Amino acid sequence: MARNAKPGSDDGRSGRHPMARPRQDRRGGRSGGTRRPLPKGEHFFTPGATGLRAAVERRSAAPMVYLFQLPRWLPPVVLVVLLLVGLAAPSVWGGLAVLPVLLFVTWLAYTSWPSLGARGRFLRVVLLTFLVLLASDRFGVLGTVLNWF
Repeated sequence: MARNAKPGSDDGRSGRHPMARPRQDRRGGRSGGTRRPLPKGEHFFTPGATGLRAAVERRSAAPMVYLFQLPRWLPPVVLVVLLLVGLAAPSVWGGLAVLPVLLFVTWLAYTSWPSLGARGRFLRVVLLTFLVLLASDRFGVLGTVLNWF
């Protein structure tokens, strides 16, 4: 540390990892100023989680942060477009468009399940049921199953 430097100052020798310091752009200001800060919260992971939940939450941390850094309008718009294509295309292409929506909603429902109340859980189950039925209809599975009865 430099003799006249204040403790904790960022003179390049502060002891912090270089990736932990904010990057400087060419003009000397901070870059990445358009990114949103992560939301405040007590825990990023479910306290006391073990087994599959802990593994899924650990692997989901980076994608969650990435999604949070995207523009707020982008993920919902992409999901709505895929869902509309899935509703409009009565073929395998519609089923293929619904699959990413189904996987995304399943992932979010699983990771948010411990923090939900009864109403939130019910709504997620209803949404997932709708998406599974829509995808199975587009792939022709629903018609085959209904013909058995």
